[in-house]
Amino acid sequence: MTFLPSVIRAEYRGGLCIHLTFNDLSERTVDFRPWLEGPVFDALKDPAYFREFFLDGGTVVWPNGADIAPETLYEAPIHRGEPAASRRTRGKRPQGATASAATRRSRRPRKCRIR
Repeated sequence: MTFLPSVIRAEYRGGLCIHLTFNDLSERTVDFRPWLEGPVFDALKDPAYFREFFLDGGTVVWPNGADIAPETLYEAPIHRGEPAASRRTRGKRPQGATASAATRRSRRPRKCRIR
């Protein structure tokens, strides 16, 4: 059976970006701008409305019913402003490994760059 990703945690990161954690414990910051086309997504272009997202059915959803498939989010390109330490990791360190100070610093929320 093929892996079916599901979003288990989401945290707003500024602009139109959300940091996602998937059911395999991988994490990434996703810039949602590429998907904000069409009438159902017009409201999401307003940053205040964009922040009203919630999780439902394993993905990010907005009050107007707009959503993006979790498979699409899982395969989204790495956001350029995302620190390397938080890119698609599997959530587990090798046995005996510890987080360095640089890795701990990279876990702080970062603002998504607006182009």
